[in-house]
Amino acid sequence: QVQLVESGGGLVQPGGSLRLSCAASGSIFSINAMGWYRQAPGKERELVAGITHGGTTKYADSVKGRFTISRDSANNTVYLQMNSLKPEDTAVYYCNLDVTTNWGTTNDYWGQGTQVTVSS
Repeated sequence: QVQLVESGGGLVQPGGSLRLSCAASGSIFSINAMGWYRQAPGKERELVAGITHGGTTKYADSVKGRFTISRDSANNTVYLQMNSLKPEDTAVYYCNLDVTTNWGTTNDYWGQGTQVTVSS
């Protein structure tokens, strides 16, 4: 079993910053790709940022230059630093990890979601 625990969401004013964390634990052999998704009310879940095992990153056009994804492989943790937040960034944010378990299976795992609200 693999468990993901997210933290760091909250209410912030426009222009402010937040840092999300997602820590994985359990029967982890290796973590391949890591990513952050978000889902706003009435909208589909979308990829915000992703990072490969080798450190290659990609971002949605709407967050380029404002958000930074990073990973701490030693602690099985992925971060999302969000700066210059806008009201349209308001959503529930989910981490997603592609994990190879100690039994040799590879699956996608999702965090429980954390609410980010950008409002004055």
